[in-house]
Amino acid sequence: MPFKIVIITGAQMGVERASLDWALKHEFPHGGWCPKGLLGAAEPLDPRYKLKEGETENVLEAVGSNVRDAEATLVFTIAPKAAGTAQKAVSAARKQKKPVLHVHRGILGVSEKIVGFIDKYYVRRLHVTGSGDTDEPGISDWAIGELEKAKGILDRRPD
Repeated sequence: MPFKIVIITGAQMGVERASLDWALKHEFPHGGWCPKGLLGAAEPLDPRYKLKEGETENVLEAVGSNVRDAEATLVFTIAPKAAGTAQKAVSAARKQKKPVLHVHRGILGVSEKIVGFIDKYYVRRLHVTGSGDTDEPGISDWAIGELEKAKGILDRRPD
């Protein structure tokens, strides 16, 4: 039986949107919070995204809500130090005393680390976030590649 997990994320461009598309591709249940007004924006979100709007336009409120609704947070960046929304997710997870794993391009065996993290904390609702492609070009493709590898490892496990 293939491994399934609920993906919790927002709708920021980059890792979050890519993880929503990845969840849809693999028919993973998903959800999360996005800032108010984003669902009805001039360039509306894909209607298949199962997101809820927050009460404000504040991205940090959405990040905090996504951390709250998940059992753990996975943060992808290219640089070793998280910045912007990615750093806010790390801080929110620590403040809420939730497990957080920050991975970046300088780490070897990222997919194995993701699997170990999911196993260690028995994660079934995973908040996935990270940098945007405008800040760190290529981050979405790299993050999705690592999620694919982690899924492959988990899918090969016996029932």
